[in-house]
Amino acid sequence: MLRRSIPRSGWSQRAPWLLTSSRIFYLCLTVLWGQVGLLQGHPQCLDYGPPFRPLLHLEFCSDYESFGCCDQRKDHRIAARYWDIMEYFDLKGHELCGGYIKDILCQECSPYAAHLYDAENPQTPLRNLPGLCSDYCSAFHSSCHSAISLLTNDHRLQKPHQKDGAHFCHLLNLPDKDYCFPKVLRSDHLNRNLGVVAEDHRGCLQLCLTEVANGLRNPVSMVHAGDGTHRFFVAEQIGVVWVYLPDGSRLEQPFLDLKSIVLTTPWVGDERGFLGLAFHPKFRRNRKFYIYYSCLGKKRVEKIRISEMKVSRADPNKADPKSERVILEIEEPASNHNGGQLLFGLDGYMYIFTGDGGQTGDPFGKFGNAQNKSSLLGKVLRIDVDGASSGGRRYRIPLDNPFVSEPGAHPAIYAYGIRNMWRCAVDRGDPTTGQGRGRMFCGDVGQNRFEEVDIIVKGGNYGWRAKEGFECYDKKLCHNASLDDVLPIYAYGHAVGKSVTGGYVYRGCESPNLNGLYIFGDFMSGRLMALQEDRRTKKWKKQDICLGSPESCAFPGLISTYSKFIISFAEDEAGELYFLATSYPSAYTPRGSIYKFVDPSRRAPPGKCKYKPVPVKTKSKRVQFRPLAKTALDLLKEQSLKEAARRFPDRTLASRPDRASSRKGPSKKPISATSGRKTFPGPGAKKGARVWSPGPQGKRRKSPKAPRGRGSPSARRGRAARSLPAPLLSGGPVRGRAWGQPPRHAEAAAAARDLRRRRSWGRRWGLAQRA
Repeated sequence: MLRRSIPRSGWSQRAPWLLTSSRIFYLCLTVLWGQVGLLQGHPQCLDYGPPFRPLLHLEFCSDYESFGCCDQRKDHRIAARYWDIMEYFDLKGHELCGGYIKDILCQECSPYAAHLYDAENPQTPLRNLPGLCSDYCSAFHSSCHSAISLLTNDHRLQKPHQKDGAHFCHLLNLPDKDYCFPKVLRSDHLNRNLGVVAEDHRGCLQLCLTEVANGLRNPVSMVHAGDGTHRFFVAEQIGVVWVYLPDGSRLEQPFLDLKSIVLTTPWVGDERGFLGLAFHPKFRRNRKFYIYYSCLGKKRVEKIRISEMKVSRADPNKADPKSERVILEIEEPASNHNGGQLLFGLDGYMYIFTGDGGQTGDPFGKFGNAQNKSSLLGKVLRIDVDGASSGGRRYRIPLDNPFVSEPGAHPAIYAYGIRNMWRCAVDRGDPTTGQGRGRMFCGDVGQNRFEEVDIIVKGGNYGWRAKEGFECYDKKLCHNASLDDVLPIYAYGHAVGKSVTGGYVYRGCESPNLNGLYIFGDFMSGRLMALQEDRRTKKWKKQDICLGSPESCAFPGLISTYSKFIISFAEDEAGELYFLATSYPSAYTPRGSIYKFVDPSRRAPPGKCKYKPVPVKTKSKRVQFRPLAKTALDLLKEQSLKEAARRFPDRTLASRPDRASSRKGPSKKPISATSGRKTFPGPGAKKGARVWSPGPQGKRRKSPKAPRGRGSPSARRGRAARSLPAPLLSGGPVRGRAWGQPPRHAEAAAAARDLRRRRSWGRRWGLAQRA
């Protein structure tokens, strides 16, 4: 079959099959993960990211052009390697081996490539060849054993191929038979919902997170300036605003500090403070932004204040503290229900969302503030901030506001009947069709029974205090024929949560499956939820979002836990979605974090979501981000170590990196959870190829290089791994013994070690007693 001799060097790829000590340690962990059900195969590529739908047709590995791990560039690279290999074959060799070689090479494009190449854990080196099912492997070896040298330079795979096909196929065996090729293609449960958002048995959407920021004091708002810099500005309730750059760092000096003016307290649940921030649509040109905060007026009267400010000409990352121009002040009769949302609509006007004034049941006046169109409380206001009116106002009234001509009504009112809308957002619209563009979604916090989500319409009455959700609250007002209220698109009872936090419709690029989902949460219960519209019926269906599965989030950098109290949601300049939460809701406690949503089931094709931020000069020092949350992979590793300690109590002490290193004394440098982590290029990948990262795509982080030498974490882990039971190293059970049970010589060695240990401790104890 071969018409040319095979060069001895074979292919230039490194053979990671050699059982180095580091490989042994992580092989043992992988086996344990599989045994205890902690690590399950899930769609994942060799760069450790989720699969995707290629933008362009795949000519060679066409089986995976609808969904997989190859774009057209990688497909061409695999095809080139295939034709290089086939040059060694004559016509008969082409007929016998061409299909096998193509199948094997194209497994890099499989949506389960990481599982086939043993790459789900980034700590372990990759296989050179994918896991093959035994019958397929036997047929390949029988017909094309001469091709093995062309596919890999791993001597363990090359040496036995001429005589022992069973041994060769044993080396390519996968512990989980469902995932070997080609069975993985025929498995209904693995391919039924491939590429869609994963759901658990309850229908709960399985999403993951990355931690973006931490150490914040009740972060109430995160916005971008829309100026192409891809910075985001995070406001704390106490009145401090921070600048975060596209590389994830934070500037040491705040953008704005109004602590001396903003009214708030350390009390848990205090609703006053710095509550809203919005940048002018023409910010790049006029440098204007707007703030909404609580303050004390004359005679210590509590107010909410909406002001305009400008960014300093000397520093684009600092507000000019002398530029504040008060636009509107409204007296607050109570300390709660302060509203706090500012945003600009597609029409260029600013929308202000106020609360009903506080206390219980909107007790102010005959109908309450929310139904009183002469009051600015409990309203959506719409104003033109680009000029002043003749009536002494520091803003103009848009001529098409709905109540401009109604006697007694304030002309700034756009909608009314609102209790306390907390967080609203404008839908960017579908990236392709524009569907939904300009819709304004809000979460309106309820009284005793219901929380609701609304879409704001011009002149709409949202029912409070006559209604709460879909039900009557004030029965007398509720049955008034003139109410004509706009019903919420969704409402839920207090068994689900007691304080809705409005969110966003996802319109980003990185997680295509989420397009069109309105994602929101509840401050008190910590639940995350999603609404999806049925375009035919115009009804909205709710699904819970579950972030509690380490298995579904077993990707580098992803986490599956978050702080309970969900304060706000946000989107960055690229449209990616975040939420802000804290573990202790006090304005003075730095326990707030920011999380970014990631869909582990599908990502955008490589290169589609890249952007080039407009450079911005920074005068302040940069504070690099240090994540505090443990990743899903870290949690799985901890669970596997605990399980190993439970199963092999006498032998796992030495297998733990921290314990093994502690025997030789403390190390000079502390080892972080990610130190020593190696990343390996996929088979056939170019040197220096970058690994998928769920972080900002403006600047990708390269794979960290692992330290080398005797003192490196991987070396310590390798030395420690040698003491694990022999069956785990051999990859299979010892005949006549249960899995994990050591052979007799290992038992004797273990007994001898235990004896030496007891004698050593006895001598030390005796010396201590005599002393």
